[in-house]
Amino acid sequence: MGVEPENTLRSFVRAEQCGMDAIELDLHLTKDGALAVMHDAEVDRTTDGNGAVADKTLAELRQLDAGAGERVPVLDEVLDAVDAPLQAEIKDVAAAHALAEVMRRRDLVPRVEVSSFHDDAIAEIAALVPGVRTVLIASRWGADVVDRAKAVGAAALALNIRRLTLETVEHAHGEGLRVIGWVVNTQEQLRLARALELDGATTDFPEIRRTGRFTA
Repeated sequence: MGVEPENTLRSFVRAEQCGMDAIELDLHLTKDGALAVMHDAEVDRTTDGNGAVADKTLAELRQLDAGAGERVPVLDEVLDAVDAPLQAEIKDVAAAHALAEVMRRRDLVPRVEVSSFHDDAIAEIAALVPGVRTVLIASRWGADVVDRAKAVGAAALALNIRRLTLETVEHAHGEGLRVIGWVVNTQEQLRLARALELDGATTDFPEIRRTGRFTA
């Protein structure tokens, strides 16, 4: 989203062309059950429309400009547009069933990792899609965050790097969980990610991968 309209096919193609290891996207369910790729529950910030995604049909979403003439995509379109591994974030628990259907239909377990802030969504997708890899996300968390991840079968934690401590990373690693830091958009944050020995980091600027090799 730092260089292209976020959650659009244009942005995903750019990320793949930049050689990113994986592409993260966000999922909401439309009024007629489509898996719309959008971060917010409302369309106001990222399109020229207004209102909730859940109150709109896919056809209505298609009428909106998501930036630079891009349209709001659905998950199937992203899967066809790029070959990179995906991390699909379930923004509302209602999307879990629809995502599970796509993952089973297209045999996506090897390619798509599923993440969510919602423990229930992680548990549900794990029950619906055998072998799925999952990530529990948290912005603020308590001492029980590692136990929460283990309780829902998550293999990783994605945590706000501004609040992340070495103690939490070491605890998670000690329990066999990977730790991803978000969002890493500056060289200082990249140095912190490396100092904490994180397993990965998300960024809005793919160029940080290239420049970081020399300056971090």
